[in-house]
Amino acid sequence: MIEPVLNTAREKMKKAIDVTRNDLSSIRSGRATPALVENIVIMAYGGSQKLRVLEMATITTMDAKTIVIAPYDVSTLADIEKGIQIASTGLTPVVDRDIIRITIPPLSAERRGEYIKLAKVKLEAGKVMVRQVRAEAMKEFKKLVSEDEQKHGERLVQELTDEMIAELDSMGVHKEAELLQI
Repeated sequence: MIEPVLNTAREKMKKAIDVTRNDLSSIRSGRATPALVENIVIMAYGGSQKLRVLEMATITTMDAKTIVIAPYDVSTLADIEKGIQIASTGLTPVVDRDIIRITIPPLSAERRGEYIKLAKVKLEAGKVMVRQVRAEAMKEFKKLVSEDEQKHGERLVQELTDEMIAELDSMGVHKEAELLQI
């Protein structure tokens, strides 16, 4: 009876970590990555469709400071440019024939501090999600198993929770180091 609850909790915790990893990847670090623009929603084809940049174009990095966006349909070039400008990412797209180039400006010390705080907020949200999964698993144990098995299950879930929180902490340390790198 313990294993199914534990497996469900493990899967939900991994999903929470994936969500947090995705959130952290969208925080600008001064280095060009496709994740900075791929999830920006664009009003394409005269505003009739909402699409993410990832669905409309190939996104590559030319070098450590330049993102290149090559739309599948050249007629959406202006829509993508406008969507990136509206998204308040601090990025400035430049149309160059049938592609868009985005040069990543260096981060100021103040902006780095803001991004580190934002990363910590996103990490804390991830930890909260993991803890909520732990609480759900503990409730399941109370409903399904005897008191001895419940204690054993709770210990296993706590170990799993500690492992997942440690992974989130590691992601946070990595992101902070990335943000502080000049």
